[in-house]
Amino acid sequence: MNTVESGTLAVPGARLYFEVRGTGPLLLLIPGGASDAEVFRDLADELAPCHRVVTYDPRGISRSTLNGPPAEPWLGTQADDAARLLAHLTRAGEATAGEATVRVFGSCAGGLIALELLVRDPQRVRLVVVHEPPAMGLLPDAARHAVFFEEVYATFRREGVPAALDRLRVIFSGRPSPPLPEAADNSVYFLSHVLLPSTRCVPDVTALAVVADRVVPAGGEGSRTHDVHRPVTVLAQQLGREVTEFPGGHAGYATQPAPFAAQLAAVLAGAQPALG
Repeated sequence: MNTVESGTLAVPGARLYFEVRGTGPLLLLIPGGASDAEVFRDLADELAPCHRVVTYDPRGISRSTLNGPPAEPWLGTQADDAARLLAHLTRAGEATAGEATVRVFGSCAGGLIALELLVRDPQRVRLVVVHEPPAMGLLPDAARHAVFFEEVYATFRREGVPAALDRLRVIFSGRPSPPLPEAADNSVYFLSHVLLPSTRCVPDVTALAVVADRVVPAGGEGSRTHDVHRPVTVLAQQLGREVTEFPGGHAGYATQPAPFAAQLAAVLAGAQPALG
């Protein structure tokens, strides 16, 4: 059984909860939406024999408490938090020798954060696997999707969480979300402070093109027909990359952790050294 070390890190305006398990190259897993570190528990256990896996609750989610109002801009703040966490673990000796670089897997909104980390610090980030980021602004019908997410937010404010989440199912072809492990229900925070900022984010494709060989666009085999899958296809085309399919749907890392981990480990094994 893997030993899990947990801790907290004070960052401007919040305190981040994180977990570290395993040995090997440093691997950061970034959750999206309302998810916290728990959503990666089984995946991290699968990867721990060959990687030093870091998971965490984004600020405002579950055990990562805020010291004040949510900070803006959303993407910049989230990327700062992830970078501070990596720097803390390296300074604290949690990363083993030779781990000056890090591999990053980001799911949904976490994929946007992963891409921002790469743009900001390409010397440190060796590889980014971005799994179905909600970058709807990349789509030719971006305006329609912007209106849709505004309507979901308005539904939340008017009718509450269940009605808003029910409406959000449209981007998953109307299918209900699978139950996911979580330390707490973060639906209110997600709908209040994450839904609109994350779906309004558009990756800096020009900056990413310079390091496109370190970007692995990814999506679920079971979600390839869903609207939430479409942006990663466009991103791949703009970067001249292929989409790597993973087992399961949008949350395959939680519903099928063993085969998902095997696919992710294979992708990570093919990472080339960061440019000096």
